[in-house]
Amino acid sequence: MSSLQCDITLTVNGETIRETVEARKTLVDFLRDDLGLTGSHVGCEHGFCGACTVRLNGVIVRGCLTLAVQCDGAKVETIEGLSDTGECADLQTAFETRNALQCGFCTPGMLLTAQELLASDRVPSREAIREHLSGNYCRCTGYHAIVDAVEAVAKARAGSGT
Repeated sequence: MSSLQCDITLTVNGETIRETVEARKTLVDFLRDDLGLTGSHVGCEHGFCGACTVRLNGVIVRGCLTLAVQCDGAKVETIEGLSDTGECADLQTAFETRNALQCGFCTPGMLLTAQELLASDRVPSREAIREHLSGNYCRCTGYHAIVDAVEAVAKARAGSGT
């Protein structure tokens, strides 16, 4: 039995992509398997862990819950795209400096989620940072260092130091 194939056109990290995909293929599988963008990870496949987080038309979404065909005509940004543009370079440096990553599996989703928060709230409280990151699971760091890193970047971007 063959599956339904759909033609899609979307922009991924600034590049126009035209592909034929299975109607049931998830966005994260499309990004990883078809485009070789492996920064977004497949974790729980139920939208709970946040490892598959990407930005779709400016809003973070779970790549495991979004079908590639739903992205026809959309703009998708992955951690590779944010890294290439330097948009989250300060966050990446803070994660490294403050030991906010260990195995790195959750890090791309954490960075995208943190960047979303910092774009909308100049200097969020530690409680607000924890709340915003609560949909991204980390099994290694215990979160304290991640919150420290996000808080430091928020303060630095606002010009109030670390």
